[in-house]
Amino acid sequence: MTKTILITGTSSGYGKATAEHFLSRGWNVIATMRRADRSLFSKTDRLRVLPLDVTIPSSIVSLFESAGPIDVLVNNAGIGGVGAFEAMPMSLIRQLFETNTIGVMAMCQAVTTQMRERRSGTIINVTSSVTLGEFPLAAAYTATKQAIEGFSASLAHELSYFGVRVKLVEPGYAPTTRFGANAIVPVSELLPGGYADFAKPILEAFANPALITAESDVAEAIWQAVHDTENKLRFPAGADAVALAKAS
Repeated sequence: MTKTILITGTSSGYGKATAEHFLSRGWNVIATMRRADRSLFSKTDRLRVLPLDVTIPSSIVSLFESAGPIDVLVNNAGIGGVGAFEAMPMSLIRQLFETNTIGVMAMCQAVTTQMRERRSGTIINVTSSVTLGEFPLAAAYTATKQAIEGFSASLAHELSYFGVRVKLVEPGYAPTTRFGANAIVPVSELLPGGYADFAKPILEAFANPALITAESDVAEAIWQAVHDTENKLRFPAGADAVALAKAS
């Protein structure tokens, strides 16, 4: 029987690449995004594109009513936030937590009952390599991802009793995603004058990284997590993330 994977945040980046990766391997894919756009993908009967805002409870309820049974949930939807913590409004910090942390937890809770009753299923939570090292100018963002790391480790133990697996995929830095394209507020607006000298080499390193993560790296790491037979929890994705994981 063909299995079904539901992926959040598929309008671009890691989510879109993951949807295409699983479609190319014969899976049924439910791709979700805030504004459903079927034209982003090639035509196939194995793909459904559904609207979802992980910060709105009613949107999550509607999604699962439409989606039906799923074998794998990938919580990929996320937003970025880079800048001096001193300058970051609490309203922005709450936005980060609502999407990156509470939204992931809400999706996990929504899918757990069907997987527990079936005694099978896999939940993949996509975090970040910021959980593997100490990254300046990303304190609040790191907190949202570290929370999911601890949450997932506990949930994995809790749901293993019912045959449900929980995995973490930890992408490295991809210049076209996360910190840049998904940032709510440009970093330039979150750097008071006193931070200029401190921030300059950090931002230059972001602009010219020695190692980066490709979207395909994350899609493959998610594939490996889904098919893991060694009870691994964490799957770093991308050369930079793998290097950090080995060093930690």
